[in-house]
Amino acid sequence: MKTKNQLAGLGTFTRLEARIREEDGAFTVTVRLQNRRKKSEVAWGQEIAPTIEMASSTIGALAEELSIPQKRISIHIDMENFRDGTLH
Repeated sequence: MKTKNQLAGLGTFTRLEARIREEDGAFTVTVRLQNRRKKSEVAWGQEIAPTIEMASSTIGALAEELSIPQKRISIHIDMENFRDGTLH
């Protein structure tokens, strides 16, 4: 994914929508950034992470880097077998 410096010319992002999808033992992280005041300011990206923890931390790091507050972040998770990812 692009860094803050690479995204700087695109505007200020106020919302982050993310999806983590488990595929073949890895996790695809897709994010969409947007400025809720200027709907034309949109960016998106995709990364592959080996674990769900790394996928989650990728989203957290991006939100922190762009100063997007938690209430403006939405995350959707699609897992092949959700029970494999739970602790008992």
